[in-house]
Amino acid sequence: MNWKTTIVLLAIAIAGGTYVKLYEIKRPDTAEAKRRAQNVVNFNPEKINGIVIWNGDDKINMRRDNNKWRLDAPIKDQADNALIDNLLSQLEAWQKDAVISAKEIKADKSKLDEYGLNKPKLRLRLQGEGEPRPILFGKDAALEGKMYVRLENSKETFIASQSIKKAIEKKADEFRDRKLTDLVTAQVSRLIIKTAAGEMELEKKGEHWEIAKPMRARGDDQKIGDLIAQVTTARIQQFVADDHGDLHPYGLAEPRGSVTLFGQDDKQGQALQIGRVPEKEKDQVYVRSVARGFVYTLPKKVEETLNAKPNDLRDRHLVRFETNILDRITVDSPGKGKTVLARKEENWTIASQKNSPANSGEVNRLIDKLKDEQVAKFVEDVASNLPKFGLDKPQLQVTLSSFASENTAETKAGEHPIATIAFGKLDGDNVYARLGDEPFIVAVSRKFLDEILVDPLQWQELSIFKFRPEQIHRLSVMTNSEQMFMRGANNAWIWAKGSGPINQVNVQSLLNTLSNLHAARWIGSTIPQHGFDKPQVVIAFTTSPDDKTSHKLIAGGPTGDGMWFAKVDGREGTFVINNPDFNALKLPLVAPPSPSPAPSASVSALPIPSTSAKP
Repeated sequence: MNWKTTIVLLAIAIAGGTYVKLYEIKRPDTAEAKRRAQNVVNFNPEKINGIVIWNGDDKINMRRDNNKWRLDAPIKDQADNALIDNLLSQLEAWQKDAVISAKEIKADKSKLDEYGLNKPKLRLRLQGEGEPRPILFGKDAALEGKMYVRLENSKETFIASQSIKKAIEKKADEFRDRKLTDLVTAQVSRLIIKTAAGEMELEKKGEHWEIAKPMRARGDDQKIGDLIAQVTTARIQQFVADDHGDLHPYGLAEPRGSVTLFGQDDKQGQALQIGRVPEKEKDQVYVRSVARGFVYTLPKKVEETLNAKPNDLRDRHLVRFETNILDRITVDSPGKGKTVLARKEENWTIASQKNSPANSGEVNRLIDKLKDEQVAKFVEDVASNLPKFGLDKPQLQVTLSSFASENTAETKAGEHPIATIAFGKLDGDNVYARLGDEPFIVAVSRKFLDEILVDPLQWQELSIFKFRPEQIHRLSVMTNSEQMFMRGANNAWIWAKGSGPINQVNVQSLLNTLSNLHAARWIGSTIPQHGFDKPQVVIAFTTSPDDKTSHKLIAGGPTGDGMWFAKVDGREGTFVINNPDFNALKLPLVAPPSPSPAPSASVSALPIPSTSAKP
């Protein structure tokens, strides 16, 4: 055999193998073939683009257009996609329960009349690539829930479930889409509401809603979402008429108002006009869909959208900001000082005090309060008279900023304000306020203003000392008199000044409290009323063997709420310590003398009776 013959035979073998492989891939396996043989019809639902139903003299024609189903006859309207997709799924899974052979039908031609299949009233045709023969529906069979079915020009008859018959034996209106729109609430990016009172426009910017007309203001995301949902989730109650005739009976010749929804990049929108309430169905309202060209009734609740007022939909939060970009907070109170707080990773510092550690818990509390604070009332929509509200010279300003340490393509280095809130005059339980980039004047709770710390000293971290008890080498405690201690052998405390047995347990308790002392809060600048001229206790200690690193704590008078004023050397201002810590710092450090032993009781010698017997 020459080499040319070998190549030809090899090519034939490869081609044959490929054909067999492709044939085996396309050929259904035994289980699949058995299932398909049992189906009433076999088709690919994705290839079906038309459905025709004949029910007596009525004909319903539906077609698929851009993956959406529409009714073409007897009316032109949107069809219920979910309902039709479900019908196709049922048809695909519809199976024969029994087969009446062609031979049996041929033997008794009256059988088709008996089965109602000679001139059936109900017929169904699927249109599209690989479409099956039209399906003829006959009478109900003797078996419960079963009926006679035949494919057009087929010689066989089947007994199958009545489920498909129930799914298609409907009026055309039952195939119509009862949703007003294909848009879901999350897809709506713009909304226009028109009434006799005027026009209101809402638009979504990023993740949040804004009121664009009749004024520009932040919108309440939840309330606007709920308002839109009233339209997007409403279901048509009745199909009344097309909109080519007289609309006066429905109050739609001059509608009471309209709602238009816009999806992303949709410039035309989907308009819904709202008319009057039907005389008999008081819980419904006539509406007209401009896009679909029909008059329907909807639940009366949908007309609540027309009653929405701009102030009802405004965001009542005093300020809206993203905490993940917040790096700077400036609290400026004229005459009381300016505090600049700076984020350092997860903690905060007082940038205006050489970046000393700040009370991060208090900073986070302020951030939460700012995010949660609600406007008590909207006072004026145009801030034209600031002196009237004390906002020309505010008593307090809080500025929120982001901070970039380096120049980037998006941001220049430095501080970039996010929002500035100015607080003006008091008005009873409220205070007037204004957000810097908004033209409105609002009122918020005076209590909120009172809770903002204005003294830079009040923002200091609560940790006063950060030592371990064993780091303290010498200790001086002054109450009525001075007592001085130093560590001796085995770290036991001995007198440097004083006498008597030392209460080692109490000294250790004092050290445990002192070395890790925390303030309950910072008061601010020290004043005579804090009682440091007559201190309750003064404690000095060193934390190095050579006694060069010293610290001093002074506890002054009571605060009136069960706590005590205190201060330390090296830090400006007064703070408050709680009563348990105060008591631990004043524990008696000298053990009471042991009581003298009680004298022993003397016992008299008792005579010992004689044991000798008397005669």
